Amino acid sequence: MSGTGRGGPAKTPDLRLAGCAGAIWLTSLVGLETSARVGVFAAVAATIPAVALAAWLARSPGDRPGLGRWGWLVVAILIGVVCGAASTAARVAARDGPPLRELAERRATVQVELTVTDDPRPVRSGLAGVPQSYAVPVRLRSVRAGGPPVRVAVRALVLASDPGWRALLPGTPVSASGRLAPPRGGDLSAAVLSATGPPTAGTAPWLQRAAGALRTGLRTACTGLPSGPRGLLPGLVDGDTSGLDPAVAEDFRATGMTHLVAVSGANLAIVGGLVLALARWCRAGPRLCALLCALAMAGFVILARPSPSVLRAAVMCGTGLLALALGRPRSAVPALAAAVALLIIIDPALAVDAGFALSVAATAGLLLIAPGWRDALRARRIPAGLAEALAVPAAAQVACSPIIAGISGTVSLVAVPANLLAEPAVAPATVLGVVAAVLSVPCAGAAAFAAWLGSWPARWLVAIARHGAGAPAAVLAWPAGTAGAVLLAVLLLAALLAARRPAIRVLAAVAAASAVAGALPVAMLASGWPPAGALVVVCDVGQGDSVVIPVAAGQAVVVDAGPEPVAPDRCLRSLGVREVSLLVITHFHVDHTGGIEGVYRGRRVDAIISSPYPEPEAGHDQVLAAAQLRSTPVSAPVPGWTWTAGGLRLTVLGPAHRMTGTDSDPNNNSLVLLAAVAGQRILLTGDAEGEEQEDLLTSVGAEGLRADVLKFAHHGSAKQSPAFLDAVRPAVALVSVGPDNSYGLPNESVLEALRRSGTLVLRTDLDGDVAATLDGHGLRVVRHGVAPGRRPP
Repeated sequence: MSGTGRGGPAKTPDLRLAGCAGAIWLTSLVGLETSARVGVFAAVAATIPAVALAAWLARSPGDRPGLGRWGWLVVAILIGVVCGAASTAARVAARDGPPLRELAERRATVQVELTVTDDPRPVRSGLAGVPQSYAVPVRLRSVRAGGPPVRVAVRALVLASDPGWRALLPGTPVSASGRLAPPRGGDLSAAVLSATGPPTAGTAPWLQRAAGALRTGLRTACTGLPSGPRGLLPGLVDGDTSGLDPAVAEDFRATGMTHLVAVSGANLAIVGGLVLALARWCRAGPRLCALLCALAMAGFVILARPSPSVLRAAVMCGTGLLALALGRPRSAVPALAAAVALLIIIDPALAVDAGFALSVAATAGLLLIAPGWRDALRARRIPAGLAEALAVPAAAQVACSPIIAGISGTVSLVAVPANLLAEPAVAPATVLGVVAAVLSVPCAGAAAFAAWLGSWPARWLVAIARHGAGAPAAVLAWPAGTAGAVLLAVLLLAALLAARRPAIRVLAAVAAASAVAGALPVAMLASGWPPAGALVVVCDVGQGDSVVIPVAAGQAVVVDAGPEPVAPDRCLRSLGVREVSLLVITHFHVDHTGGIEGVYRGRRVDAIISSPYPEPEAGHDQVLAAAQLRSTPVSAPVPGWTWTAGGLRLTVLGPAHRMTGTDSDPNNNSLVLLAAVAGQRILLTGDAEGEEQEDLLTSVGAEGLRADVLKFAHHGSAKQSPAFLDAVRPAVALVSVGPDNSYGLPNESVLEALRRSGTLVLRTDLDGDVAATLDGHGLRVVRHGVAPGRRPP
């Protein structure tokens, strides 16, 4: 965004390199999805008009200055097409080479020599008792399938479950064996290797070992901190999010703060910017400033590990800081374009890397938008430091928003204010984290103290993310994919251009304030959520169960915790639940226990009751560990046990007898509860299958099972007792089930039989969070959070 600065009118930036870089990017993006032949053809086809047009423009440049300017831009774009197509075609030809491609297509068992290129990433299994898997980016050096080894030099991905893979550092040479498979396509990975055993690893380079020691030291220094800052501080410093609380990660995503825990130009800018500010305060010259920034960033790269992603971030950040330090901001656009072009030519896979796109966008916002906004704020007598603090995160967020919208299918309405509030805490947390990492090797005590100091700004970041994510209409649905990204980019560009006129700025400010003042109360009151008069809410937690029964303002009974922490925490937060009077674990399968930390997050849990059947052991141990950590009492009630609070009365109906030898003993020993509230009966069945249902029918009787609302058992599976369902005769049945699950749930014939009997059936996979409510007209249902493609409310 050009504007008028102190030095007079700003010149229009030279767009030739930008056009060339954009053409390289788009051509590489297309080339990765096509064959090498197509790339060669595109390169040759673009070379001819590029040479012809350049020769024509060079013949008489003075006769047509305006036409010449745009003509050379076209030449630059054609040159970009040539470079992008040629470099991508060369890499695609190596990727699709016959020896490795043939082995992958016939899924051959091979022995390989490889080099680890990036940190191994845990792949969440989602199932109790299933070993943790790891995805390890590598570069293959040789492959042997029974005969002599074949030398190769291509990228691949290793999927492994042996813990030995987790500790590997980038740059480590490894020998391994496994089965090859074709890659998913769209990048430069030539194959996927499913490793069958532990790796035989060599020694990593000293630089990577030094980085590993510092990173381990930082994690050790953070061990005594609360869970939020304990996982966040390493993420701020070096991008290590292995210990980040999933609920905190979800809050950061909702508030547009995820970039803080990914090593990018922003992280490097904090370190480099601090050094630059200190150098300027000491009146150092531009060249010395640039040198000191380069040294600071080099040290940070060593700490964060010189993996490809970190090196890309260093180039992006270095481009901006170098241009600013040398006092030549107008050369920043060509410098950024040159960096983008060079990086994509070297590595065409960057064309599909979302992190790279975000890094480029953030740097472009820093260089093109932030200076104008900073100067405009200073012209309105905003202090220089505050103007910089406001302009930089706002510009970066605006530049990145189209990409984030295209990836996530959402637009965060709280991203800019959340990032503005977070900005003062990011730098001290990062700097103190770096200090803790450096001190961890010579003095662990001093490192722990520095980490403790850094935890306080980190706590502020966690609090901002949590409250921002909990704000009404914090995130809006938006078209995903390229179309959504382009649409938002066009709207933002139009807004930026229009905002250059004072009258439009005033009009936009008034319209925005009026929209917020008018729409926010309507969104809060007319959305139907939290639902007034709610009797029971079944949360959309994916393939699992989590049910909420309100007790009083801010208090509720929670039945089961879902498969992971983020979804139940989101649901409870949307309902305003601050205290869980009773947590019920119907049985110990992971889809009912895995999210217990999300139930606890920011809330007090007064007591837990659970199934008397203590299997699976992993889920049982998880619940006991979470309860023991908070001194929450745990008990296993017997049939007839009752619990009352306010107008709610809970009664345990089953299991009436211990069930063994069934298809699933944990399911058939689920706690079954009857809730009575406001004259309505709600039957909560856990995952009870036909055997337990028949036993309940015998022990309790049909009249004892009668209910107005049924939380349908076992996610709507076919393992139901028709006599049991006939006895319940619910008006409303709520089914908690994940979309597109691999179990074939729910069973449509069972649900259709319920509908024919007059029961209204709602499913979380189609309807989002669902609630049964009571008002003056009787029993009603409310849907909330219906995703695009699901059934509309």
